[in-house]
Amino acid sequence: MRIIAGKFRGKKLAAFDGNAVRPTPDRVKESLFQILSARLNGARVLDLFAGSGALGIEALSRGAREVVFNDSSSESRLLLKKNLASVGVQATVLPMDFSACLSSVAPPFDVIFCDPPYREDLAEEILSTIKKRELLSEGGVVVYESERDENAPMGWEIFDKRGYGRTKIALFSRSLV
Repeated sequence: MRIIAGKFRGKKLAAFDGNAVRPTPDRVKESLFQILSARLNGARVLDLFAGSGALGIEALSRGAREVVFNDSSSESRLLLKKNLASVGVQATVLPMDFSACLSSVAPPFDVIFCDPPYREDLAEEILSTIKKRELLSEGGVVVYESERDENAPMGWEIFDKRGYGRTKIALFSRSLV
């Protein structure tokens, strides 16, 4: 696992052993960050299910001003902190489940990464909370990674959707209607 572009380009990140945690593959990250590139400069980002921190660190590498990392797993937070230290970045790392995090973080965010365990069906709950708490800035985007095609709940629209084998990415924005 490595940083693809930006000021930390080529930097290798520590990864989990085994198959218990599924990192976003490099080819998926590369495509995703091509879509997001214009939105990242100076952006405030929430990495809701941070894991190793690869998505949030990639965002920092590409110009995000701040990333708030969250993961309920102590093992994930240890690896995340190791990866942040390896690129010389200090960041907020929260130890909460996603629901507590969404209920407590201070808005707004320009990009929110949601990469929950694939067996979880959380898109509607997460998007509902983001909308209710007004966590997303005007023009902001929620990136949702899963293994199924997601649909846009009321108040949201999907402006881009990609599939990479088992991995599906849906990019949500607030609906204007």
